[in-house]
Amino acid sequence: MTGVLDQFGLEGRVVIVTGASSGLGVAVAVAVAQAGADVVIGARRQEMLEATAVAVEGIGRRALVVPTDVTLVEDCQRLVRRATETFGRLDGLVNNAGVATAVPALQESPEQFRAVLDLNLMGAYWTAQAAAAAMTTGGSIVNVSSIIGLTSAELPQAAYATSKAGLLGLTRDLAAQWSGRRSIRVNALAPGFFESEMTDLCRPGYLESLAGRTPLGRIGRPEEIASVVVFLLSDAASFMTGSTVVVDGGLSIA
Repeated sequence: MTGVLDQFGLEGRVVIVTGASSGLGVAVAVAVAQAGADVVIGARRQEMLEATAVAVEGIGRRALVVPTDVTLVEDCQRLVRRATETFGRLDGLVNNAGVATAVPALQESPEQFRAVLDLNLMGAYWTAQAAAAAMTTGGSIVNVSSIIGLTSAELPQAAYATSKAGLLGLTRDLAAQWSGRRSIRVNALAPGFFESEMTDLCRPGYLESLAGRTPLGRIGRPEEIASVVVFLLSDAASFMTGSTVVVDGGLSIA
């Protein structure tokens, strides 16, 4: 009989992590490797991806670096193809690639708005499409959304909020389409504020103010989101699909 802790492992699996060149993406790639999986990492900055690969390999797992721009459909397909050619299978995808902006709505150009949706929402869709086609024996997809897709954080983020809310709707629909027919679970994370490159756009004092309003009294650490990603990828979450898991220290209920 399999023990409960064994269900949280990812031994023998292959997982793609996009946006793995910095911040939360690095933490997720490392956590997935610690759980036993080989990791395929994609992002636009190859030198930083190489550093992530070194961290993964230092754990004793294999890492494959694939420079990827998820706004390009052909890049998303190549990312998945390289994964399956190298490792012979694909079990998981973490759609983490994204960008945050803070532009007042009356000042945001059509090009600025579309660029955010193209990366955060469309990129996740193209990557999920390619990955699902390769998950011939089932798998798990985790879409990294944001609590900004559920509520406001008092920043002018129309494009970002739209993209992240859209990602929640996409998660539900793909779960409905793929969970029964293809045995592919699709879930979303809605992180609050974590230490990452994205928080650099916040005005001085903003994060400290948020921490004061958060029931846990601080912003999150990257490993605290990475551990939830591992859970959703693992058999421990085998009866979860179409769900949105909020990981925000209680900020959304404050």
